[in-house]
Amino acid sequence: MAFYLGHTLKIAETMNAHDNFLKVKHLYNRAGFGISYADLQKLSKKKLNKVVDGLFKSPDKDESLALVDSSESKRQLLVQAGLYAKKDLTDEEKKMRQEIVRMQNEVSRDLNIAWVNKMINTATPLTEKMTLFWHGHFACRSNNPMYAQQLNNIQRTHGLGDFRTLLIEVSKSPAMLQYLNNQQNRKGHPNENFARELMELFTLGRGNYTEQDIKESARSFTGWMFDKDGSFIFRQNQHDAGTKTFFGKVGNFQGEHIIDIILEKPQTATFIAQKVYKFFVNDTTNDAQVKELADHFYNSKYNISELMKKLFTSEWFYNPENVGTKIKSPAEFLVGLSRSFYVTYNKPQVLIQLQSSLGQYLFNPPNVAGWPGGKSWIDSSSLMLRMRIPSLVLNDGEIDFSGKADPEDEAVIALNRTTKQKTVKSYVNAQANWPRFLDTLPKNLSPLELTEFLLQPKLNTKITQMVSDNKGLRSTAVEITSMPEYQLC
Repeated sequence: MAFYLGHTLKIAETMNAHDNFLKVKHLYNRAGFGISYADLQKLSKKKLNKVVDGLFKSPDKDESLALVDSSESKRQLLVQAGLYAKKDLTDEEKKMRQEIVRMQNEVSRDLNIAWVNKMINTATPLTEKMTLFWHGHFACRSNNPMYAQQLNNIQRTHGLGDFRTLLIEVSKSPAMLQYLNNQQNRKGHPNENFARELMELFTLGRGNYTEQDIKESARSFTGWMFDKDGSFIFRQNQHDAGTKTFFGKVGNFQGEHIIDIILEKPQTATFIAQKVYKFFVNDTTNDAQVKELADHFYNSKYNISELMKKLFTSEWFYNPENVGTKIKSPAEFLVGLSRSFYVTYNKPQVLIQLQSSLGQYLFNPPNVAGWPGGKSWIDSSSLMLRMRIPSLVLNDGEIDFSGKADPEDEAVIALNRTTKQKTVKSYVNAQANWPRFLDTLPKNLSPLELTEFLLQPKLNTKITQMVSDNKGLRSTAVEITSMPEYQLC
């Protein structure tokens, strides 16, 4: 009897360990960009709430992007501002302006690559995943790389902190003030662009405010501008100091007052919870689960870490319908593949071309609403490209770049253009560190077990039949990452 009891307990422990293995794998695919087999085995032995807590560890050093030299950028801004202010430019001044624009475009591409590499190599994946989430939520284009870097660092610094602080810092950033025309929002001539998007896309969602609310809040944000060196400045002489009525409240409101009134409305917590749910859980929202998140977020006074811990510790987060059912964004796909196999890109420019062809060129969203995500990531051409990329990145090969390039992005079009408008062909010129990858795997791991690790969807008969035990782990890995199922997380 004791033998059978002990045997039963051992089976139960094995099943629980496997269950925890799958949960931690799912957690790290959604809260980060995947996990190594060795780390997964180690973390699977811990209680799940402890694993979740570990995602929120603070970095040992400042994790900000620091590619752009702010002093040099400010000097260029001042020169450029002086050149744009002049009506008649000499040939020398025209060349100088063109050179500044060329340098800014080059630095913008370098900034993009620097962030992709940060996501690939980060020791704090949740921080970068939240930065990616807010990058899409507060979608913004800026031709000035210093402004783009500053906004990216705001989203990184406050991405797991206080939502009010994040919202105010984003709203005061020169990138956003310029993109949504608040630089032109002046007393007597209000510009409503920023005020409208603040409510429609950043906080409340469409239908939860009136046109009059937009007009009154726009008046409250008059005078929110930035100076010649890109620092926020409140120009009192451009601010409408008159009385405003906003959501039934009356006062001489300024921008911060408007934000506070918006945050008083529970609908703001619901709107953010819905966006978080769609990004981290499922494209189809569950109203009861969203309400659970929204109530917790609102009651925590908009503490983003509290919202995410509530999400990652909820049992329904690990339900079968939420595992392996989301299409990876191009950024998640490229970063996850590169992290898993320790890929080095000898020609980092290819990362720009890959993003462009897959339809998510970071720092260049299609509009202020950001990338629509979900099924829009995939069409027949982009799926074929996605399925080719793993073998090209992991084995190196030639690739032609065509597909979802953003027509508004002149920098990408110029990058991909040849004199005869032919399709651009390039060698990926990347190296996967196969010895390092294989060293993270148990010595006796079978190809089928490796397949279960690499894929998020539950394995079907077709996949298990494809994977034979006489294949090597390296060839299995390339084959599995080239499957459509690898596009799901």
